[in-house]
Amino acid sequence: MAKDYRVLLYYKYTHIEDPEKFRDEHLEFCNNIGLKGRIIVGYEGINGTVSGTVEQTDQYKDFLHSLEGFEDVWFKVDEADDFTHPRMSVKFRDEIVTLHLENDFSPTETTGQYLSPKEFKEAILDENTVILDTRNDYEYDLGHFRGAIRPDIKTFKELPQWIKDNEELFKDKKVAMYCTGGVRCEKFSGWMLREGISDQVGQLHGGIDTYGKDPEVQGELWEGSMYVFDSRVSVPINHVNPTITGRDHFDGTPCDRYINCANPDCNRQTFMSEANEEKYLRSCSPECRRDKRNRYVIQHNLTEEEWEKRLNELGESLYDKKAV
Repeated sequence: MAKDYRVLLYYKYTHIEDPEKFRDEHLEFCNNIGLKGRIIVGYEGINGTVSGTVEQTDQYKDFLHSLEGFEDVWFKVDEADDFTHPRMSVKFRDEIVTLHLENDFSPTETTGQYLSPKEFKEAILDENTVILDTRNDYEYDLGHFRGAIRPDIKTFKELPQWIKDNEELFKDKKVAMYCTGGVRCEKFSGWMLREGISDQVGQLHGGIDTYGKDPEVQGELWEGSMYVFDSRVSVPINHVNPTITGRDHFDGTPCDRYINCANPDCNRQTFMSEANEEKYLRSCSPECRRDKRNRYVIQHNLTEEEWEKRLNELGESLYDKKAV
């Protein structure tokens, strides 16, 4: 049975003359129809993920398609049980994906070759092609394409320097890159071509999301789940032979359950089973378990005595190095 809510993932590189006015009008419309999500607007275009009822998302699609320059926006659509965002946010940014290039450019001028899901699957199996994951390391760890390179980066803006530091990986090779919905690859494939890293650069058209929905490939050769920046956290992609790539932070067992460390200063995304979340107070380290602002402790209303008892069971103590 079809679900009552939808999630829309989309972007469009096109010049917006007055992005701040565009932002304000966009936010007003979204609030009026009750949509929730996160949208970035800039001079170079729009990048967003929104959620709502079928009626609300249909209204939004019609609204965006009615705007000049956005008639052909491609919406990737997922079903959902409820809203996947707590509120509606529309923000102006200099870039709709943050790269901070010294010499910026538009993907409408330079971008890599689009590869269909079938073509991308063939590229994965081609030993002369390097498969590049353009996402952050924690996204890769939840799931990735077989044999894909894992850049050691925390944010997208770190990727250009990482590529320059590891340029030998791409020497005399074709490059096929991917990201969640395609917006990062649109720009980064163009950057690689401009920098001369490779003269054969392809990008998965529509991103991982489209690959998982394609009826011919059905997500095959994807390992794990796809990371998404909303309350779902992970989405299944491989419908042929799904696997789990993540490992529980504490016992190393297969785990695709990503949570944030309870210490707000840490907030590290960590693979953790429900049992270990309870045992270790949703904290990735002894220091985080002792932090006085520990969100697990606050959420469960643990008294100091109960807190100390739980730590004693782990061979730790609140009073060794109590957070101040």
